[in-house]
Amino acid sequence: MRILFFGDVVGRSGRRQLFSKIDKIISKLKIDFTIVNAENSAHGFGINPSVSEKFFRYPIDVITTGDHIWDQMTIKPYLQEELRIIRPANYNKYNDGTGAKIFTARNGKRVLVINLLGTLFIDRENLDNPFVTISNILAKYKLGIDADAIFIDMHAEATSEKMSIANFVDGRVSAVVGTHTHIPTGDAHILPNGTAFQSDAGMCGDYDSSIGMKKEASIDRFFNTGLRNHLEPAEGEATICGVIVETDDKTGLAKSIEPLRIGGILQQTHEI
Repeated sequence: MRILFFGDVVGRSGRRQLFSKIDKIISKLKIDFTIVNAENSAHGFGINPSVSEKFFRYPIDVITTGDHIWDQMTIKPYLQEELRIIRPANYNKYNDGTGAKIFTARNGKRVLVINLLGTLFIDRENLDNPFVTISNILAKYKLGIDADAIFIDMHAEATSEKMSIANFVDGRVSAVVGTHTHIPTGDAHILPNGTAFQSDAGMCGDYDSSIGMKKEASIDRFFNTGLRNHLEPAEGEATICGVIVETDDKTGLAKSIEPLRIGGILQQTHEI
């Protein structure tokens, strides 16, 4: 099975580029299942029902999120209705929606998608330990028995925490791919026991920016210590960033993982 995962979609620029290319990408790369992290898709901060409905006009199977999931509180009741959006499983303050769910791929295979939020350098007040959370989830779902593939979006600031989670679940899930830092890392590989890993998929957004936000306001924040001016998404041509994971139909473990970068100013990996 071929699983396509797109990193954090940032604002209108990221949405526009993704929507303009996604059909061709899925067709050309023979994708069976598509996941999108969209926690920055509504003007850079959170996601709301209106924006989520735009995503589901396209062949997107599930939306994952992260620490900005509650930025727009209209999403809370919507998570009870739209089960194709999942929030971090280890949130303990709000329990609207779910953080792990099995979906059916276009080829009929069962894909368990899990969203986790790291606790290092992130406000952990309302978070459970992600290692305990994933242990509890994987006690219920076994790869190759309860699900044909298991994919974890590990939304975290620290690469060490992402890598530790991946090593912790190696051999028990198909893939662990990091999000949140918006920068595609060059460490895509398969761990010793068969789990695919990349520290960060990168963002679908304008890279002539500061992680997707207009660079002038970001520079002002750093130059004038303590300044909290309003940030807005950059609106130039976006680069679509993500990964493609191919799994073994018998075991559910990864056969390959490759980065995806299309459009914008970053070096391209595929021609679409």
